[in-house]
Amino acid sequence: MTMNYTRLTEPLVRDGDQLRPASWDEALDRAAEGFRRALAKGGDTIGTFSCSKASNEVNYLAQKLVRIGFRSHNIDSCNRT
Repeated sequence: MTMNYTRLTEPLVRDGDQLRPASWDEALDRAAEGFRRALAKGGDTIGTFSCSKASNEVNYLAQKLVRIGFRSHNIDSCNRT
């Protein structure tokens, strides 16, 4: 079975219940504002899932981002399997 996927070539933003193309600046501004709103509610509103197949250095940076940047201890990974 062959699957055909359409690759996104530009960011999409949501206006109401519709997605529309946007500039990278607008999309990144909206993402940053979403993080700001979540952080204003408290650090526990944000979490990260890291990959056990990533290097120790990448996983270390991921937990530093979450703990310092997002002020949260909600980080998990799939390395228990």
